[in-house]
Amino acid sequence: MISKRPSAMTMIALNTTMPPSRSRESFKTSPMSVKLTKILFALIFLLSVLQNSDGQFEDYCIADEQTPEDQLLEAMNWACGNGADCRVIQENQPCYLPNTARDHASYAFNSYYQNMKHKGGSCYFNAAAVLTGLNPSHDPCKFEYLP
Repeated sequence: MISKRPSAMTMIALNTTMPPSRSRESFKTSPMSVKLTKILFALIFLLSVLQNSDGQFEDYCIADEQTPEDQLLEAMNWACGNGADCRVIQENQPCYLPNTARDHASYAFNSYYQNMKHKGGSCYFNAAAVLTGLNPSHDPCKFEYLP
């Protein structure tokens, strides 16, 4: 004979349903909260990818793509005479190639910036340079980063 009485599991299930004062509609996720959650996860992901293991962000100073070559050369000469180590952009050195004003200026700007940023130096060079979080190193040329 089959019992008409609910089992213990059915009783538990019946007791864990929503209170009568709240409908299922009130538990639905709004489109705005879904968007905000996606943005939050994207920001967390970006921060975890961009962040160095010690919590510092690496920044490199490179030539601005829009700066004319004559301005780059003038700014590079200033950087090389005021604290940048420009020996590695000389012929037969690791950062000589590619032999372009933009590549040589990027190395000189970064060298100056890394060596002088804690002494008041900046990555400006009369608007010829920009900061980037991407390491511009390429074989065999290694751009220096100093925390």
